[in-house]
Amino acid sequence: MSTTAPAVTGSPATPPVSAPPRAGRAWHARRAAGLLACVGLVLVLAVLGIGIGAKSIAPGDVVHALLTRDPRSDDWIVVRTSRLPRSLFGIVIGASLGLAGALMQALTRNPLADPGLLGVNAGAAAAVAGSTALLDLDSFSAYVWAALLGAAVAAAAVYLLGTRGRSRATPVRLALAGTAVSAVLTAVVNGLILLDPLTLNRFRFWQIGTLAGQSGSVLVRLLPFLGAGALLAALLARPLNAIALGEDTARSLGAHPGRTQFATMAAITLLCGAATAAVGPIAFVGLAVPHLARLITGPDQRWLLPYSAVLAAALLLAADIVGRVVLANEELEAGVVTAFLGAPLFIALVRRKRIAQL
Repeated sequence: MSTTAPAVTGSPATPPVSAPPRAGRAWHARRAAGLLACVGLVLVLAVLGIGIGAKSIAPGDVVHALLTRDPRSDDWIVVRTSRLPRSLFGIVIGASLGLAGALMQALTRNPLADPGLLGVNAGAAAAVAGSTALLDLDSFSAYVWAALLGAAVAAAAVYLLGTRGRSRATPVRLALAGTAVSAVLTAVVNGLILLDPLTLNRFRFWQIGTLAGQSGSVLVRLLPFLGAGALLAALLARPLNAIALGEDTARSLGAHPGRTQFATMAAITLLCGAATAAVGPIAFVGLAVPHLARLITGPDQRWLLPYSAVLAAALLLAADIVGRVVLANEELEAGVVTAFLGAPLFIALVRRKRIAQL
């Protein structure tokens, strides 16, 4: 027994042609409003971060110190020389790690991927440990450039290992190559710090991941790398959306999977390499935040990338503030706090009955 399906054309249940555009505009408006709200949250956390610390400064005094110049004021000195660079580092580094994590998960189609999967963190760590042990470098600016170079070399090695002959690298080969390179470099780092106690002492402070003690000059030097990585990420949003539909479909839409893959790796290296070089490896930000952003935006990279950047900046600022107040007369470094905050957040996300897919 069969029934004839009613014709779709002219059916009373068929929505008017103008409904989808209106629905699309409403969806984009909600996403834009949510993104602006997240930016507002970041600004509030930045002001709170400037005021909270060993010397508490009222929000009004913080704004006054930011808008005026008074070198004779203690509040002005604390805000301009210490707290403001620290908050700026939190915003820029957090956004970079969030972008790198979202790109990494899109590139490998692996929900457990973080920026370190390409060996970027391990390359930076090996360069810092090697420059300390072999070249006796002890200045923070030297660490930054050594770590950035090590991250770039490690990422290049992973890409070459993940490429077989003339065929381009696949997500699986990249993940395997990154795991192997990270394991080798981690062994090198452990050997160096065990053989040289001085290297261990210097390396420990960098490895813990901290926003404290950073100068604005370091951030200025890193901005070209971070800016280039962010620009590449913005340009990659549409190609990554196309590749998610399959390579054949992506080519029919005008995307180039090989170029997109290479450009994505370059963006991850610039973003994560420069961020890790500046403050050390910070866990869970690049892993957990893209999942939280994906629950809001879905898999559309055009919205996922900016949401990941802003939410990651908010998380890192919040972690830095918590680290200052959770212990009396002591500070927990941001890298420690993000592990405590990020791990439960990530566990809660993965235990949801419905998880936004990549």
